[in-house]
Amino acid sequence: MTCLIKGCNFVLRNIPHEVFAYQKDSDTEFRFQTNHPNIFPYLLVNIGSGVSIVKVESEDKFEWIGGSSIGGGTFWGLGALLTKTKKFDELLQLASKGQHTNVDMLVKDVYGGAYQTLGLSGNLIASSFGKSTTADKEFSKEDMAKSLLHMISNDIGQLACLHAKLHNLDKIYFGGFFIRGHPVTMRTITYSINFFSKGEVQALFLRHEGYLGAIGAFLKGAEQDNPNQYSWGENYAGSSGLMSTSPDVSPLQRTRSGTFDMLEMDRLERPLVNLPLLKDPSTYIPDTVDLTDDAMARKYWLTCFEEALDGVAKRAAASQPDSVDAQERAEKFRQKYWNKLQTLRQQPFAYGTLTVRSLLDTREHCLNEFSFPDPYSKVKQKENGIALKCFQSVIESLDSLGWEERQFALVKGLLAGNVFDWGAKAVSDVLESEPQFGFEEAKSKLQERPWLEDSYSQWLERLKEGPPHKCALIFADNSGIDIILGVFPFVRELLSRGTEVILACNSGPALNDVTYSESLIVTERIAAMDPVIHSALRDEKLLLVQTGSSSPCLDLSRLDQGLAVLVRERQTDLVVIEGMGRAIHTNYYAVLRCESLKLAVIKNSWLADRLGGKIFSVIFKYEVPCK
Repeated sequence: MTCLIKGCNFVLRNIPHEVFAYQKDSDTEFRFQTNHPNIFPYLLVNIGSGVSIVKVESEDKFEWIGGSSIGGGTFWGLGALLTKTKKFDELLQLASKGQHTNVDMLVKDVYGGAYQTLGLSGNLIASSFGKSTTADKEFSKEDMAKSLLHMISNDIGQLACLHAKLHNLDKIYFGGFFIRGHPVTMRTITYSINFFSKGEVQALFLRHEGYLGAIGAFLKGAEQDNPNQYSWGENYAGSSGLMSTSPDVSPLQRTRSGTFDMLEMDRLERPLVNLPLLKDPSTYIPDTVDLTDDAMARKYWLTCFEEALDGVAKRAAASQPDSVDAQERAEKFRQKYWNKLQTLRQQPFAYGTLTVRSLLDTREHCLNEFSFPDPYSKVKQKENGIALKCFQSVIESLDSLGWEERQFALVKGLLAGNVFDWGAKAVSDVLESEPQFGFEEAKSKLQERPWLEDSYSQWLERLKEGPPHKCALIFADNSGIDIILGVFPFVRELLSRGTEVILACNSGPALNDVTYSESLIVTERIAAMDPVIHSALRDEKLLLVQTGSSSPCLDLSRLDQGLAVLVRERQTDLVVIEGMGRAIHTNYYAVLRCESLKLAVIKNSWLADRLGGKIFSVIFKYEVPCK
């Protein structure tokens, strides 16, 4: 039981979109929940042979508060007696084809309709197997299995609901071999909880419920390594999704089952925590569009990633010219990711809520699996070298401008730098065919004001009328022109105003995004050329940190603990998020407790059209928190 609770706490803390509610008649049957920063208290109903009901109050405090001998073993045992079917999966398969109303006595069978005085609908089960007492006929195996499944699931649901109300709990997690993501089981338990609690208690299920005891046993065995000091993340390349099939049942019959073949987790070297400036971490959702819900967007983005796949595989192989098997590994990567995309076409909920972020992360995981940790490393080095040669002339040009003109030039430079994104097909095609394409050319591509989202005037007014910000946190995007000619001149201006700057870059590589280790080298080169940057580094007015992420997108609820500490210590009052992945695909609607700038150039024509603009439209979103 200790292992079970340890495992449950672990997945609730570490796997985003671990928890889901099941809604049979909804367009999206699996409604995933966001990770809540405080997971306690909750009720865990573990349905194995029998039922154990455990109240969990903290990492180490839990109490067995009840249970029942009528559980999965009862369903299996009685089912075997009734149908002569000995295998559990076959019994579930029979139940999925059955019609319980042929066996069960309903309220309308007793009263001729609904019993409205008591608020009972006519279709409510009045007596499980009730019709077998009067009907002189043989009942089908399918109908008996369905009736039995309903009877036991309803009983468990009512028992769980009564315990939840007794202990004032509104979250019930169901797990155990009996569930296994089976739709009929989840639907019946959900209905039962909703009926008996009058909608006040929610039935919740876990994507990895079959792994709770195993994970807990691993954690208990690894206590000397203190696994709680690390954060963990699901590796999509190595994990099966909510669609694996049992070997005993036809895949067609198990397309919506949750039997897992494999779970793979990556241990991250440092704990990840919420950005302290999130207004409400419990309601924060990183992703802008839920592709599980939006069928049109899902179809577009899956096709988009499919069409880009050959180019990514080619880039991966080319990044390791001295490796004899690079081509072979690149093809294995291509096939693996292609298969993942086909799975997601059929089962968009396989790994939780489907988003552009999860598609990008899955691709990065697959690249890493076949030893392509940084396919763009040589591209980044080349672009950094080119941009560094231009840095001084860009600074001289900016310094020659009047104050107001310079503020606009700085913002335009930030936006132009953001054009250089190998993750956007429209841009990568240009960069491949026009190697001379540079900073000035990027500026000419930008949409003229008014921009698609344009609060630049308010930003300028804030700079004019308000005091300098105490500390700015900037989440940088791409290497090369973006960070060197776009971000650093902006950083320099903030420093000159008396604002401290925390520059946050990815911990690990993703596309051509700048990493923390690369930012150290770039900053050192810039400091050698520029006295403002040099003195800011020396006096610790400019601090370089890692985000804890290796994604082109940004989850503000999973950031490096060191970054969070710095944000608090320096009393950060401005957050700048740049780039399409960080400011549009994620965090477009993120609400912070301080001023924020979200800016990006839309380098995807479909997305631009959906947002009401054209390719290279500009998002410049300056937000001030409500008082």
